Amino acid sequence: MRDKNIAGVLALFFGWIGLHRFYLRQTALGVLSIVFFWTGIPALIGFIDALVFFTMDKDEFDIKYNKDFVKVIRSDRRKYRAASRESTYQESAPSSKKRERPPRASALKSSGIEKFKDYDYQGAIEDFQKGLELSPDDVTLHFNLACSYSLTEQTEKSFYHLDRAVTLGFNDYNRIKTHDALAFLRIQPDFEAFEKNNYRLSPNLKAVKEEVLDLNETGDLLEQLKRLGELRERGLLSDEEFIKEKKKLLNT
Repeated sequence: MRDKNIAGVLALFFGWIGLHRFYLRQTALGVLSIVFFWTGIPALIGFIDALVFFTMDKDEFDIKYNKDFVKVIRSDRRKYRAASRESTYQESAPSSKKRERPPRASALKSSGIEKFKDYDYQGAIEDFQKGLELSPDDVTLHFNLACSYSLTEQTEKSFYHLDRAVTLGFNDYNRIKTHDALAFLRIQPDFEAFEKNNYRLSPNLKAVKEEVLDLNETGDLLEQLKRLGELRERGLLSDEEFIKEKKKLLNT
């Protein structure tokens, strides 16, 4: 399992030949560093990489460079927990059955984060949504939902929950600008206006997003298409947006 501090030291002292790239299994980049070491560019890049590694959060480093290790560890951990639960059940079988308590919002948030880290974004969304039912004003749940919906390319829902997070007090705007999970959202046409509005949806745009969000939750396809047409007639959706949303409905 690769260590971020070792990667940082290699980048700082041996970045000019790309040694840290070989350590991180980025062989092609390492070879390029050796080929162009005489230009001094690999040394500069190595220095920058070192600063990034030293300041990077360990979990973020593991997700990016230790994906295979993290998956194996978590898989083994889940198997161990399952085995422990089975053993406990067998040992305590004669005792009376305990009444199950409904999960708390914090428990659902934690399980959602675990699923998110395991790349089970749909499972994470389900847990975060259940958590919101218990705690509708939880800033973290809204921000995590915005990230999950961005990764699954559900633009309207991502905008909506990011707006809710900011409305409820989230103010780490640099995280919105740099978080990998929000990369898809940042390339959307509406994002520039969203950013200029201090990461808030304008009242008109917010109403449209909420109506489209409600529309996607409706089960009847004919009713969905009818309401979509009404949004266009009211001028809340352009012809291009109407066609885009119609395709989404017909593909579901």
